[in-house]
Amino acid sequence: MSVAQAETKSAVDDIIFRSTGIGVSDLAKSTDFYTRILGMTHVQTLKLDYMDENILAYPAENFARGSRLVLMHWTDGSKRDYKNLPVKLVLQVKDAKAVVERVRAEGFEVMREAGKSKASNNTVAFVKDPDGYMIELLQPAQG
Repeated sequence: MSVAQAETKSAVDDIIFRSTGIGVSDLAKSTDFYTRILGMTHVQTLKLDYMDENILAYPAENFARGSRLVLMHWTDGSKRDYKNLPVKLVLQVKDAKAVVERVRAEGFEVMREAGKSKASNNTVAFVKDPDGYMIELLQPAQG
């Protein structure tokens, strides 16, 4: 390893991916979608002078500790485009078909039914949240 590679490795050794934040048009509706339908837990609410945030996570015993989804809603009157943004969230699931049916039963859009991925032997499906964010449901191949 070169000196430059060693310095770069040392500089990033303590970096942990913590969260992804997405803007939402209706904080309560989006929080309900991610908690009740997709099983996340509401961890914290932050009220700033310009936005409200709900921080969500999956239980640490089931998934990587520390990863969070931050739902952000601006309250300062600034114009925001919350719909159909080019963002994809990927959730690993045990049964993609069952999650698709849950999303459909709640009246949200299913973009692609659960089926084998063209890139791997995994099962994948695509759904949308209340603001049109694409969610890939990834069911790893058994084997």
